[in-house]
Formats: sequence, C-alpha cells, structure tokens
Amino acid sequence: MKKLISIILLSVMPVMGMAAGGAVHLDAADIDLADQESLQRGAKYFVNYCMGCHSAKYVRYEKVAEAAGLTEEEVKENFMFTDNKKIGSQMISAMDPADASRWFGTAIPDLTLTARLKHGGGDWIYTYLKSFYVDDSRPTGVNNIVFPDVGMPHVLAELQGLQKANFKVETDEAGHEHKTFESFEQVQAGSMTAEEYDVMVRDLTNFMVWASEPMKLERQRLGIYVMIFLAIFFVLAYMLKKEYWKDVH
Repeated sequence: MKKLISIILLSVMPVMGMAAGGAVHLDAADIDLADQESLQRGAKYFVNYCMGCHSAKYVRYEKVAEAAGLTEEEVKENFMFTDNKKIGSQMISAMDPADASRWFGTAIPDLTLTARLKHGGGDWIYTYLKSFYVDDSRPTGVNNIVFPDVGMPHVLAELQGLQKANFKVETDEAGHEHKTFESFEQVQAGSMTAEEYDVMVRDLTNFMVWASEPMKLERQRLGIYVMIFLAIFFVLAYMLKKEYWKDVH
C-alpha cells in the first residue's frame, strides 16, 4: 500500500509543480489513433529511444502488430532484438531495475499509462518532448519547461539538436520576481529539421497514447452502436407508453 501511494504521489508531482509555478502552455498533439503508419513509426521510435531505460509492460508485441497493421514477422524483425522474446511478450526494457535504481538513484518509471496519468495526456507528452533546453546547472546538462528539474537526459538530442530557453523576469504585486518562459533558440542543429522532429514527436506521442488505452477506438466504435440502440429503444418505449395510456382520461 505504501508503494502504491508513493507511485501515485510521484505521478502527480509534475502537475502539482506546474500548478505552483504557473500554467504551462501545451501544444496540441493532433494525434490520430487510426493512422497505422504513424503508429508503426511511433512504435519504432519508442523501441529505439525509450526502451533502453523504460518499459511499457502492460502492452504486448502482438497488440502492437494488430493495431499498427504489421505481421508477426515484421514485429519480430523491427521491434524485438533478443531471441528469447515471443510475439506475446510484454514490452519490457532490457535494463535491470536494480541497476537502474543504483545508476540513476531512483526507479525508472514504466511509460504504459503516461498519457492517462499526465494532465493534458498526449498534449503533455508532445510538448514535453519538444521542451528540453540547455541548463548547465543540471546533472544531465538539460532541463525542461514542462517538467522542471527533470532527471531524464534529452535522449532525442541527436535528432532535435540543442536549444536554449529565453526567459523574462516579472514582478508580482507582492514584489516577488518570477521567471516566465518566452521562447526557444536553437544553439546546435540535430539530424532532423524542426518540421521533421515535430512529425517524429507526434508519431511517438501517438503510439504512447495508444499504449495507454489500446481499446479506445474499439470502445468508441461500440459506443456509437450503443447510442443508436438507446435511441431506437427510446422511440419504441415512447410508442409503447402512448399505446398504454391512450385510453386514460
């Protein structure tokens, strides 16, 4: 129970921090869970750049194949890099949890439900992945506008490059000074242009939102049928009510 409470508190700390420090604008991810090509690219980026440390243990490779329109062989060839994994295996990082705790000083969070835990969902992930900036005061050399003092390094820096954040200092009515973010300024180019990186982050976000609720599209599809059934049932019930009450004066 204590462990569960700790996980919940760690999950909401970033949101609490944002509330205390002022709201952060989140860019719209505009994802499309029905876009199988986007899910394919997003799964590839997740495996290549995220699974070195993080797991998505509530997702199995066979579900990725089903959602992204891939065959079992394509999933094994592109996403599964160890011989002992099967198509029904969970997406678990090769990093040992004990090693992760020793090296980073904390347990590495599983990312399966990130899109559901974070305030803003996919928009939070999308903005977060674009908001790393150079900060020499941090152990990793970077910080993040959306998640201040984040412990994770900028693993996508080779793609995005490096940017610095420009702040302005404002004074409130009580005379306290606050730094407010204004804009980013590119200081080192990456292998992708800004437009290419934006598409890549959107694909990765699309996959992470899907992973947090793989049955969302099916749930929405069934919801339409349920609403149609209820509408038809309402008409029949109303007609039956009129038939029963027609002789009542």
